[in-house]
Amino acid sequence: MTNDWRSGFLWIGNHVALDFVNTRPVIAGSPVELLPDGAALARWLAVAGLIPERRRRSVEPLWRDSPQMRQLIVFREWLREAVVEIENGRPVPSGFVKELNRHLAERPLVNEVATQASGLVLRRKFEPRDPADALGLLARLAAELITQAGSTRMRRCDACILHFLDTSRKGTRRWCSMSLCGNRVKVAAYTARKRGDPAELKSTTSSEE
Repeated sequence: MTNDWRSGFLWIGNHVALDFVNTRPVIAGSPVELLPDGAALARWLAVAGLIPERRRRSVEPLWRDSPQMRQLIVFREWLREAVVEIENGRPVPSGFVKELNRHLAERPLVNEVATQASGLVLRRKFEPRDPADALGLLARLAAELITQAGSTRMRRCDACILHFLDTSRKGTRRWCSMSLCGNRVKVAAYTARKRGDPAELKSTTSSEE
């Protein structure tokens, strides 16, 4: 495990909505579902800082076999398709926008004033009773992503299927992370140069540009 993994989940997206999309990565050549049930969703929400740990402990056993997880997975794949369209310079599908607005209307969020060490803060109040409640918050995060994140900064890794928001100063990030893909690509390029393999060198060099 690298620092890109926490509690069994990937956190390389620089935006929670993209981290949600990345809960179905490809590992060792095969897609792996990191949210196989509601219990996993409860853990993911807690690690993402979207629900407190006490809430995670109370709902995790109740959500484990929830059939509502299917709705979350369907929404995630709709969001993935929208992200790919944005990355390719195309508009967000109107069908996804309609679905997004439906979830926002059906599960509106409210704010509350809370006391922290730094003083009073305004935050979202989110106490989900079941997995479907998470759709409201995830829809809000997805809406923020597609309306506020620049299309040229939302990218898919050059070496795998993971997505990220490039927050680097120069805006030249190409890989999900150095530890997951960047170093591997660089090593492959170095090996190709040593071997003098033009085809392999061309492939690895294009990923480094």
